[in-house]
Amino acid sequence: MPDTAATAAPVTDVRFLEGVKVIDFTQFEAGPSCTEVLAWMGAEVVKIENPNRGDPGRRMKPDLTDDDPYYFHVLNANKKSITVNLKSESGLQIVKDLLREADVMTENFAPGAIERLGLGYDEVRKINPGIIYAQIKGFGEGSPFEKNLAFDMIAQACGGTFSTTGEADGPPTRPGFTLGDTGTGMLMSNTILGALYKKQQTGEGHRLQVAMQDAMLQYIRVNFATQGKTGKAAARGGSKVPGIDLSPMGLYPCAPGGANDYVYIMTSRANPAHWDNLLKVVGREDLIGDERYATHDLRHAREKEVDEIVAKWTRTRTKLEAMQEVGAAGIPAGAVLDTMELQNDVTFEQRGIMQTMVHPQHSPFKMPAWPVRVDGKVCRVTASPVLGEHTDQVLGDWLGLDDAAVGALKAGSAVGG
Repeated sequence: MPDTAATAAPVTDVRFLEGVKVIDFTQFEAGPSCTEVLAWMGAEVVKIENPNRGDPGRRMKPDLTDDDPYYFHVLNANKKSITVNLKSESGLQIVKDLLREADVMTENFAPGAIERLGLGYDEVRKINPGIIYAQIKGFGEGSPFEKNLAFDMIAQACGGTFSTTGEADGPPTRPGFTLGDTGTGMLMSNTILGALYKKQQTGEGHRLQVAMQDAMLQYIRVNFATQGKTGKAAARGGSKVPGIDLSPMGLYPCAPGGANDYVYIMTSRANPAHWDNLLKVVGREDLIGDERYATHDLRHAREKEVDEIVAKWTRTRTKLEAMQEVGAAGIPAGAVLDTMELQNDVTFEQRGIMQTMVHPQHSPFKMPAWPVRVDGKVCRVTASPVLGEHTDQVLGDWLGLDDAAVGALKAGSAVGG
């Protein structure tokens, strides 16, 4: 069960999208991250899943206990699940009936898959002219790789983030986060919200399409600005920022010397006092006014010396102590925090940024919530759905089917039992 910190957190049930109905054919991460935002905002998001296994992101194996639910949890909170056999004529008809009632449909199947099911945009628009039909693919229409499959790391490799990540003299590196998947989902969710606003005014629907490779360009806009300035491809810089010649700036080792015992310190050209203030913090007041380090350019020319002046002091402090002391002097500083440190920081729970999901089948699981506050509170996290958990409820609420009608569909294998 959630601890007292979690239950006392300022959380609320956000109802911005109350009444909005979303049919969700998405799986894995890019699509589910998009529809989870809509669910957090109050939309009724119904996942259409295969009766046997459901979203592959559940990591379920037929006839075996699901012992790894966490990936599914973090991407499918606050949703509902129904199981439908799309290869059954009556099952496909059920989905078409649900689409007639929906405001939004989302899918991120392999290229051409949704069309082969008979649920392409032209077909769905005939059923519901006002539908907002949202598609996430790996590569965009007209791309030479349009038919290729893509996962997060493929989109990032082809979208520029690998090429700008890593040490300056090292190979390209995969960033340690799934920007290709969740980053794309965030862009689509924002576009859906815009389309819903327009739909309220006009009733018209739209077809929305985003490619994961294309989405990455949005997240490396500053790298293109750097390229515009230098006339060269944006380079890797490790913990430094290519094109910004500041010193000191970067990661500095801290006690006791563990894998993530570092603090990031950055002085600014806009505030010349940063250097003198930092010298006071690290106990090197004797260098204040030293002509060798008087300007950013001079310090950058002696970057290794400057870095060692700072590092000699940071090695005597933990990363949080260093962050606190440097930050108190008005200098930007940030400790490198790993996922366990973030999870164990009780202030995230107290503020509702991390919440504990209480699930009917799995152990309680602490996970990140939507971080935007609404009138001082954050969106409440509710459990990710058990496969097919809401089949009876959704068919009853959306289509008015009674228990006997739903039972007949189950008997005919149109929906899961």
